[in-house]
Amino acid sequence: MNYEIENYKSKLSLLETEEAIKFLKDDFEKRLAKKLELHRVSAPLFVYSHSGLNDDLNGHERKVSFDAKDINDEIEIVQSLAKWKRHALSRYNFEIHKGLYTDMNAIRRDEDLDNIHSIYVDQWDREKIISKTERNKKYLFSIVRKIYSVLVKEEEVINKKYSCFARKLPKNITFISTKELEKRYPNLTRKEREKEFAKKVKAYFLYQIGWPLKDGKPHDGRACDYDDWKLNGDIIFYDEVIDNAFEISSMGIRVDEESIVKQIKEKGELTKLDSPFVKEIINKELPYTIGGGIGQSRLCMFFLEKAHIGEVQASLWDKNYLEELKKKNIFLL
Repeated sequence: MNYEIENYKSKLSLLETEEAIKFLKDDFEKRLAKKLELHRVSAPLFVYSHSGLNDDLNGHERKVSFDAKDINDEIEIVQSLAKWKRHALSRYNFEIHKGLYTDMNAIRRDEDLDNIHSIYVDQWDREKIISKTERNKKYLFSIVRKIYSVLVKEEEVINKKYSCFARKLPKNITFISTKELEKRYPNLTRKEREKEFAKKVKAYFLYQIGWPLKDGKPHDGRACDYDDWKLNGDIIFYDEVIDNAFEISSMGIRVDEESIVKQIKEKGELTKLDSPFVKEIINKELPYTIGGGIGQSRLCMFFLEKAHIGEVQASLWDKNYLEELKKKNIFLL
């Protein structure tokens, strides 16, 4: 889906945009790391196919795979680092309430391209060790509020540096479950519900994504082997430029030895029970964690008031599509 943009003109030139991207990314990264007590680590661009560390997303997306001269095994470019991060926390001997963050770059070849979706994905991936007793909604919400406070501060900083931008975020974030959203807008589609509520409150955390709603289908697809569907969610803003809901972060408390089995059975993906990663979870060999990602290009697109994600990242697009965008004063990097 492409959002219709009328009378658009970027508030920054291409060079000014590049400078703003650098400033915003550097500043936000530091603030987030300090607020959540995170240490920066290096992350892989690819993993072994058999490791079980790659993200299956909704279960149908094709991974980009290849072989290498001196490696006698299939290699996959990551789709996200959701499972790798939990493994890394264990390997690096992180203490409880300490965590890591990293720059994640991925290729999602089956993405439906539009104003906010690209085959190239860049985000800050983060993960933090928690206790078993902290696996609850109260703790999840406390982390969401911390992240949101950094987002609000970043908006203040970027708007002070560039006076052409307006304040878009409310002081506090609203919380609503997928069931509550369904009850509020029973006759709308999932995306229509997200948009209507976003227009109403401007920023909210939509939680409990994965288990079926009244119609027997989940609000949105979620992999069964990293987020606990009862303790996960998305931070969603209302983007005035594209007049739609705008997901900025997907996150959650991760599965434990019980929820991972229930979710695997719910999705009918029983072969995953043989995955090395899943076995480590079931055998309690990995720490309990909370984590997620914040889209770097998404963040820049929102705060810099851009109409297309290609204005803040260098990806590939169909030539005819690019010509159509130019007619709308949308020029991609």
